[in-house]
Amino acid sequence: MQFRGGVVWAAVVIAIAPPLIVAARSPLLEWRDPVYVLAGFAGIVGLSLLLVQPLLIAGSLTRGPARRIHALTGAGLVFAVVVHVVGLWITSPPDVVDVLLFRSPTPFSIWGAVAMWAVFAAALLAVLRKKIGLRLWRLGHSLAVGIVLVTTVVHAWRIEGTMGEVSKAVLCLLVLAAGAWAFWQRRAWRVLR
Repeated sequence: MQFRGGVVWAAVVIAIAPPLIVAARSPLLEWRDPVYVLAGFAGIVGLSLLLVQPLLIAGSLTRGPARRIHALTGAGLVFAVVVHVVGLWITSPPDVVDVLLFRSPTPFSIWGAVAMWAVFAAALLAVLRKKIGLRLWRLGHSLAVGIVLVTTVVHAWRIEGTMGEVSKAVLCLLVLAAGAWAFWQRRAWRVLR
């Protein structure tokens, strides 16, 4: 089990590193403000955490479900989303307002807005877990997370940006695969019975 966990951790690092390296070396960042660069990297970190989160809760990175680490990583994901949005707000407030009001002309923005609200919903449900009951929590959190995974991947995929097409595609596909694996491992649909 320890060897398998080490292999999975190595695979996660190998999946996350290329988009970060490609983005750091991208000529598209040469003329951008530091706040914009930080916002972009916060988005990449957020996408990367979406690979780690399902693997943690499915027990693929540890000897069992790592709920505490999953919760901390979830808080890190919320922080990354906030940094991403605030950074973009600082660089272009009208664009962010358009996105938040779902009237942005860019094809990727709406997906990002839906993903952001779904991240916040999943986090709020995690905080309220003991107050709303396990069945309702599990259904709501699973639905919110499913929306987060799909909309974040579509958001990232549609951006022609710094991550590079191949490294971004691989990371996005792995995020979806890890999410599907976690849903399967945790039998998320049982709550519907």
